Amino acid sequence: MALDAETRDQLVDTVRRFVTERLRPLEAQVAEANAVPEPIIAEMRDLGLFGLSIPEEFGGLDLSMEDECLVIFEMGRTSPAFRSEFGTNVGIGSQGLVMFGNDEQKAKWLPGIAAGTTVTSFALTEPEAGSDSAAVQTRATLDGDAYVLNGSKRYITNAAKAGLFTVMARSNPDVKGGGGVSAFLVPSDLPGITVGPPEKKMGQHGAQIHDITFDNVRVPVENRLGEEGEGFKVAMQVLDKGRLHIGALCVGVAERLIADCVAYAGERKQFGQALSNFQMVQAMIADCKTECMAARALVLESARKRDAGQTIVLEAAAAKYYASEMVGRVADKAVQIFGGAGYVADYGIERLYRDVRIFRIYEGTSQVQQIVIARETMKRGG
Repeated sequence: MALDAETRDQLVDTVRRFVTERLRPLEAQVAEANAVPEPIIAEMRDLGLFGLSIPEEFGGLDLSMEDECLVIFEMGRTSPAFRSEFGTNVGIGSQGLVMFGNDEQKAKWLPGIAAGTTVTSFALTEPEAGSDSAAVQTRATLDGDAYVLNGSKRYITNAAKAGLFTVMARSNPDVKGGGGVSAFLVPSDLPGITVGPPEKKMGQHGAQIHDITFDNVRVPVENRLGEEGEGFKVAMQVLDKGRLHIGALCVGVAERLIADCVAYAGERKQFGQALSNFQMVQAMIADCKTECMAARALVLESARKRDAGQTIVLEAAAAKYYASEMVGRVADKAVQIFGGAGYVADYGIERLYRDVRIFRIYEGTSQVQQIVIARETMKRGG
């Protein structure tokens, strides 16, 4: 649902102030502790951030895709670990349920997801199934009134906090590829589920990822999401929306980096004058700004098309591909503009440089996006 202009502006301004006043001062602390403080998470719940994309009837804000992107632009102006706290509830962890869930499933789970009292995770990736998401090997064997899950998932965001997993599992081993995969709503407290320790990562410290093992986990038949064999369709439609969300996040981080570069270049003196007076520094800032503006425009245009009911497989892939590659280039130039100060931890530039690297990998690698873009372009004839 699109907000009226005044309400939308108030929401965006509230999030902007929350980021500036509450989150940015805690960035170094979160990175050091590898955890977001619980009082901050409680404030996120109060702001409604866990329910941005959940229908109003279940307690969410039910934002349009465009309005969601505007909010996420603002969240990008701080460490991505903060956004990760509620990101799975807004995106891949909930949207399969929103799009494909029946009335009973929605009534049972969506109010808690919107309130942030239930954290969700999307369990697709496996040791042998990442970019090739149709190669899922986790099995779901029908046994009476339940499916029995066996297998493992890898790199699952918020797994240790999750109360609900959306799990992709092969329900028909005789059907190869995506057609044999189904989606399941799996409460995290079912017997047989083991969540591994948090992985040590290159960046985004404070956002946790874990392996999950399913050992003869009995999942009631009524917890299947959609029809049997629709799991791959669920995953792809969820990822289309998630790619726009990540594209918006990349734009927000780039805007933060550009603002930091402009401030630093105006203050830092070399050869008796401010760095901002040097044309080569100006050229780097100009490149960053132009690419960021282009990414922002692409994300918003794609979001508006989705809100209008258009198919956005190509647009979502292009937005995520361009924005994630763009923010990597901006982060690299930011380190260069800051020089030695960009390489040490004091200014946070090196932290953001590490943080943004994952954007080119999750929700589909850049190479997968290129394949999607090329395929869809050829389907459309140009």
